[in-house]
Amino acid sequence: MAMSRIKEIVVIGGGVIGASIAYQLAKRGRSVALVERGDLAFGASGACDQDIILQSKNPGLHLQLALESANIYETLEPELQQPIEYKKTGGMIIIETPEEMEVMRGFVKGQRETGLMVEILDREEAGKLQRGLAGHIVGATYSPQDAHVNPIKLTLAFAAAAVKRGTELLLHTEVTGIKQKGGIVKGVKTTSGHIDCEIIINATGAWAPFVGHMIGLEIPIWPRRGQIVVTEEVPPYVMGDILSARYIVAKYNPDMIKDCEDPGIKMGVGLSLSQTKKGNIFIGATREFVGYNSHVTREGLKEILKYTTRLMPGLKDINMIRSFAGLRPYTPDGLPIIGPVKGLEGFFIAAGHEGDGIALSPVTGRIVADLITEGKAFMDVSALTIERFKKQ
Repeated sequence: MAMSRIKEIVVIGGGVIGASIAYQLAKRGRSVALVERGDLAFGASGACDQDIILQSKNPGLHLQLALESANIYETLEPELQQPIEYKKTGGMIIIETPEEMEVMRGFVKGQRETGLMVEILDREEAGKLQRGLAGHIVGATYSPQDAHVNPIKLTLAFAAAAVKRGTELLLHTEVTGIKQKGGIVKGVKTTSGHIDCEIIINATGAWAPFVGHMIGLEIPIWPRRGQIVVTEEVPPYVMGDILSARYIVAKYNPDMIKDCEDPGIKMGVGLSLSQTKKGNIFIGATREFVGYNSHVTREGLKEILKYTTRLMPGLKDINMIRSFAGLRPYTPDGLPIIGPVKGLEGFFIAAGHEGDGIALSPVTGRIVADLITEGKAFMDVSALTIERFKKQ
């Protein structure tokens, strides 16, 4: 028979965001249940690359969040007492045309003003950092603050540290309904029984709208597919994290690419390149609105590889061994939705991080735990609540 439980807080979603929140709350002595319909890192957290790229973040609040997260990452592995393979590697964004160079100069200026160490390199300087760049490349940006982490190990480490501090982990358990009375949350109904609670946190990424519908709330998050190619193990070839300026355009300006005839640009293909400790190279990625279809497509892989080898021709000599795809939770303004929901006391959202969930998971956990335990976060995140979309 299904059991009935009593907890103070229920976190829905066992990805990196949910696990980070559960850990931060458990660290503060709160009674927490972490509920996941599949397994830990079952969604986007287990279908992404290893990059923590600060210089892909918009200047202002977005980048501030990433910089705060980077500070937490510095001491996270000893704190969690689990290997997460965090390493500061540095990263660059390849620039192909004078027009892109102009855009990136403005982008970099804003990032420096926000506090990121980043500079523009000319073609020769870029070539010294990364061998094998195509002859037409005009330069790159570079930041020593970009890093790598193993996203699956990170998610598992957050969850294990939360469990160690008393969190109950309910895997293969689906939330089927939310109990509320007079605009106040009272608990969740799950396939493993009811859980009475005072606070519910919706940390289900691209699936956040389905949880929203259980309480009649429209959450403006859409799945955005990213396809990634993995190569055989090769000796060190890729410096840190490499993006292309086109990646930045595809990320923040989807309207600029939707009417384009080029199939690669149409699919939001932008270079995202990094090499694992073992030597495999991750090559991505697309940014496609195809609903909840997380299948890899022949066309997607072809466009990724065509674009990548245009920028780094030497990659043609390396064998591809597998591919996968994940669904990023996209919001219209490129910022996550974090905070309480007006009119429903005790209901919080922490979702919509798009391709930044891994980078922003430590700071998101801390912010949500702050909001719940202290009523305000250590930094002003009032601009991240869902209310911002109701004003439009």
